Amino acid sequence: MTSRFGGRTAIVTGASRGIGLAIAQRLVDEGARVCVTARGAEALDEAVRALGGPDHAIAVPGKADDPAHQDAAIAAALDAFGSVDLLVNNTGINPVYGRMIDLDPAAARKMVEVNVLSAIGWVQRAHKAWMGEHGGAIVNVSSVAGTKPAPGIGFYGATKAMLSHITTELAVELAPSVRVNGVAPAVVKTKFASALYEGREEQVAAGYPLGRLGVPEDVAGAVAFLLSEDAAWVTGRTLVLDGGVTLTGGF
Repeated sequence: MTSRFGGRTAIVTGASRGIGLAIAQRLVDEGARVCVTARGAEALDEAVRALGGPDHAIAVPGKADDPAHQDAAIAAALDAFGSVDLLVNNTGINPVYGRMIDLDPAAARKMVEVNVLSAIGWVQRAHKAWMGEHGGAIVNVSSVAGTKPAPGIGFYGATKAMLSHITTELAVELAPSVRVNGVAPAVVKTKFASALYEGREEQVAAGYPLGRLGVPEDVAGAVAFLLSEDAAWVTGRTLVLDGGVTLTGGF
């Protein structure tokens, strides 16, 4: 791999497994040091070992929407590696499935807090601690569910649509020194998305022109591009990663 992130430090939230861990691995492979966060300390410890140990990665467990946790993670990254150049907001929850008309308001509020407000909080703190003075790049992980109606996961999609819009607003506000982009994956083979394909993967994948579902590495490669200088003239964009499924009306 290249060293295009040599000397840079990234914070990746929701990175104990799945897409977040794949993003962290890709960044480490390309020379970055990473601070990974998630709720489970044990899973994070395993992630750090997989990423090459403390010379390459540190972990700070906590809830993504907890401001104290955000402060602690940013402080730890600065203490360990000296900068916070890159931020990936990957944390997201979807605790409900069903019609929006039946949505539990308490669950909806929690989804907004974790999927939307926490991302703003991470950006605010990273900007105050480092990026405001030194610049940087941010990627928010959205979803194709935020680009069109998504029966069964409609409110999750609504939060991701909000996150994509916030990406555009932050891109304007933080330019020119900080770039802000997003990615919007379709179904990626992770534990989080397992209900969307488990037991019927071949059937689901048949609707994708590229003939397969996504894997975490598909997202990691796109995120690495958007964080890198290869995307130096790209900001405020959310890149759809869908194997072509939305081209044919699928989801």
